Amino acid sequence: MNVGAVIRTLRPHQWVKNLFVAAPLVFAKHLVDQGYLWRATVAVAAFCALSGAVYAINDVLDVEADRAHPNKRNRPIASGALGERAALVLAGLLTTAALSACLALSWKCAAWAGGYLAINLAYSLKLKHLAFVDVVLIASGFMARVAAGGAAIAVTPSRWLLVCTGLLATFLALGKRAHELALATRDGRDASATRAALAGYRVGWVRLAMVALSAATAAAYIAYTVDPHTVEYFGTRKLPWSAPFCVMGLARFAWLALVRPGTESPTDAMLRDGVFLMNLVAWGVVILVIVY
Repeated sequence: MNVGAVIRTLRPHQWVKNLFVAAPLVFAKHLVDQGYLWRATVAVAAFCALSGAVYAINDVLDVEADRAHPNKRNRPIASGALGERAALVLAGLLTTAALSACLALSWKCAAWAGGYLAINLAYSLKLKHLAFVDVVLIASGFMARVAAGGAAIAVTPSRWLLVCTGLLATFLALGKRAHELALATRDGRDASATRAALAGYRVGWVRLAMVALSAATAAAYIAYTVDPHTVEYFGTRKLPWSAPFCVMGLARFAWLALVRPGTESPTDAMLRDGVFLMNLVAWGVVILVIVY
């Protein structure tokens, strides 16, 4: 088996999304507790394995569409560097290991991990072809990550954390759709040929929805920072100081998706964008200093 092809199929550069599993650990003020930290680390690692399995399954199901895509045709399975059968066996092994690890933490964590897998399988098999349903499922997957992270350390995530996660994930998913539409328009091709759901999207509506979602996400985050329960729990009124970093991150992603749509997906571009990454690190430092 081609190790390089396996690694590319599992997309480790996308595993940063699984840090959402650790969000309850940070906001429950248990980051410096070794017992909690260990359990959260196991949960994050399990979701990395599970998301890798999902990518492998999705690439097998999408192999023909990927071969027609200008960039995705270079993926290992579409290009023939990794066999479809080998990819499915690998996905099965990773799924078994991930669910077993989550079950060792708690049955609730395993249940949320199973829910995450079910959401992604439903997405890959059918529902990704339905406009707007596809982005709702993506957002649901992120919320399942947060819920699983909370279950792993026996902490119930706040409603604000779940609301902000859902809004942010929907915003990011729509950014990808806007980018795909813009790229297809630029190249003079039918966007729905490579992603069926794009037939139900219009650039103008997607951009409008992104503006609305960015405003809603920022508003929800600010509401969380000033909520009386938040102030009482953390014992500080300084959390609103982190809000400008949230707004800056949303604006920067929107710029990458709408103003400078290159061949690279905006969710990939943001992980290589110096301004976005510096802002993200600054936000994290501010949160840690205020909370801890």
